Formats: sequence, structure tokens, C-alpha cells
Amino acid sequence: MKIISWNVNGLRAVINKGFMDYLNQEDPDIICLQEIKLSEGQLALDLENYYEYYNYAEKKGYSGTAIFTKTEPLNVNYGIGIEEHDKEGRVITAEYDDFFLVTCYTPNSKRELLRLDYRQEWEDDFRNYLLELNKTKPVVLCGDLNVAHKEIDLKNPKSNRKNAGFTDEERSKFQELLDAGFIDTFRYFYPDIPDMYTWWSYITKARDRNVGWRIDYFVVSKDFEDKLLDASIHMEQLGSDHCPVVLYTK
Repeated sequence: MKIISWNVNGLRAVINKGFMDYLNQEDPDIICLQEIKLSEGQLALDLENYYEYYNYAEKKGYSGTAIFTKTEPLNVNYGIGIEEHDKEGRVITAEYDDFFLVTCYTPNSKRELLRLDYRQEWEDDFRNYLLELNKTKPVVLCGDLNVAHKEIDLKNPKSNRKNAGFTDEERSKFQELLDAGFIDTFRYFYPDIPDMYTWWSYITKARDRNVGWRIDYFVVSKDFEDKLLDASIHMEQLGSDHCPVVLYTK
């Protein structure tokens, strides 16, 4: 099975930048999208080979997630069941026979870390949500998790130490998730490969120089480990300030 995750930074925008060509070329079993920036009724893709599921933010033009899947899920849920967290369209959970697939667009702590306290609450509640799912069957989590876990996961770790996405607090919460029984699949296969990133700032033309961050992930519960085949990052794929990440499973 081939699953792709991509923060498209506006689904309508990326459709005009080769999204359909990429989807047809890669032909994934499932593709999960974050930051679709849609309201209900703004876009009708009507993909021939996929069931489509959207979670829209209440705020127009903001956040949002989607799952397109060739196999119809047993169930689909939106959010994590906590009203405070479920207004921004950040989570979709699709249940299949052997696993739960969760796509997530984690809240950004923002400049001057204005939202860091909220982000910490989110992390605890979201981790508990995943652990509850995992009691039933293994979990495959994907999405823009808005954190670079280790220094190898961004170009300039020293100068970003206290910036959103690389604070000690955010990194420790990601480590807590791993310690709770989850695997960062890219590092599982490629623990020491540097300069592999999934996001680059538009402002400084950072992509041209590969000054990036790895903040998009596939994270799976250890119960899913025997299903893992490979993971990759499609750094060459343009259309967004993020690039797609891919998981291959049995």
C-alpha cells in the first residue's frame, strides 16, 4: 500500500500547480492533505477512483484537512472529540480493517510563541486520542506536525532553538509521542540522512538553497512496525511550500 501526505497550502491553488498530474502519476492508495483552506461547497473534485472526505475549519480560508482513499473506510470521524480543538478542521480519522489512519495539521505556535501554551494542551489531548485508538487497532498518523524533532531535521538548528517548531517544549512533546509507543517512519529507515526536508520558507527563497525543515511525518504505532516497507520524501514536487511525504506498507 502507498499512502501520501501533503500540506498543499491551499487545495484550489495547488490544483493549478500540477496537483492532478502528481496524483495521477503517483496513483496512491490514499492521499491525505493538510491546510486545504476550503469552506464546504467551494470545490468539487469528484475524483473518479477515490472516496473524498473533508474537514473544514469554521474560519474561512484557514487550515482544514482531507483524505482521498481508493478503499472506502469502515468509519470516518472528524476532530478528536474536544470542542476547543475541533473548530479548525485539523484532524480526520479513517478506520480500515487493520488500522486507523489519522491525518493531522498540528497548530503552529506562531511568532513570539503566542500559541505555545495552547499547542502544549493540544499535544497532550491529541496523544491521548491516538493512544485510545491504539487500544483497538494500530494507528498510522500523517500530516504537518509543525515540529522538527532533532537537529538533523532542520538546516539551522542553533539559530532556531527558540523559534516555533523547534522549541524544547514542542520537541519534547514529539518525543513523548514516540516514547508512548510510536515510530517516526522516515527516521526508522533513514536515521542519519541529513538535508531531507519537507518545508521551506517562501520569504527567503529557502527552497532554492534547501534551507528547510522536516515537519511533515508518517508516525505509526509499534503494533504496525511489521507492516512497514519504506518511507520517502518527494522534495522535487513543487506546488506548495511543503512537499509530499510517502509511506509504503505491506
